[in-house]
Amino acid sequence: MHRQTLATREKVLGKEHPDTLTSVYCLAYLLADRHRYDESAALYKRACAGYRTVLGNDHPTTRACREHYTKMLASREQDPASLPPKIP
Repeated sequence: MHRQTLATREKVLGKEHPDTLTSVYCLAYLLADRHRYDESAALYKRACAGYRTVLGNDHPTTRACREHYTKMLASREQDPASLPPKIP
């Protein structure tokens, strides 16, 4: 559902519209929660860059996006499933 909403917003509003970026941000958050870190990271990067361009670097939404992105990166490093297997 999130991907469908994102696709619709991109088509109707454009890729840099704040509402479209919110869909990107929400999908990134959802994917991180499901431990799909690579997909999440790409979307967080896009959302943070878009917010920075559209809203400014100091806007609360831009800052929140960066904070969640940073937390996701830290979680990925601590998740045993995301680490390469140990070689004996």
